[in-house]
Parts: sequence; structure tokens; C-alpha cells
Amino acid sequence: MLTKEEAAAYSHIGINKLEELLKIPNDPFVLYVGKKKLIKRAEFERYLLENVEI
Repeated sequence: MLTKEEAAAYSHIGINKLEELLKIPNDPFVLYVGKKKLIKRAEFERYLLENVEI
């Protein structure tokens, strides 16, 4: 599990763009813990590999 900041640093994607990705309905790599959004690393990597352009 990664926080938004960790995922941004890990993937070299800006925080704002990452927040846009987290708003996608039925996002497979987002886990909600209360109001906090955590990112499932394995699913996030798979999403990045499948989508050439973000």
C-alpha cells in the first residue's frame, strides 16, 4: 500500500494527475480507509503498464 505522495514519487506522476486518476469510478487500485485513499502497489503497477498514456 502506498500513500498518494509515495505513489507519486514511485511512479514519477504529479500529485494532481494522480488525484485525477484516483477519482475514476471503480478504480481497481484504490483502497479507502475512512476518508484516506491508499493505492494498491501491484494493481497500480499493472494499470501503468496497461496504459501507455495517462
